Amino acid sequence: MMNLVDCSKVIVKECKYGVGAFAAVDIRKDELVEKGLIRRIEVDPNDNQYVFSWNEDNTIWAVASGCLTFYNHSENPNTKVIKNFEEDTIEVIAIRDIKKGEELTHLYKGRWRKCFKDLEG
Repeated sequence: MMNLVDCSKVIVKECKYGVGAFAAVDIRKDELVEKGLIRRIEVDPNDNQYVFSWNEDNTIWAVASGCLTFYNHSENPNTKVIKNFEEDTIEVIAIRDIKKGEELTHLYKGRWRKCFKDLEG
């Protein structure tokens, strides 16, 4: 039986931003960090920083399983999120080697939303 959600390489703990996701093990470049499912929801994305745009024109919004909600923003992220809109799944891939204990980050593409007005960069 295949596990549809796997975030076994990730831990969530307190950090300078409140809460963040961190590598539980060393992760190599191009390695799968985690995978999960997406659930589409109706929400105002300007007021909720925990939802992801789930289509190219930013009209469908979703929440993710696993730890992805806790990845903080970085202009120089160490992961990328691969979205499969048809199957409602995500994969998080390392874009460089990541050491155990290092914070996991990705680039917030929806920084135009008012809930992200205080982000640097």
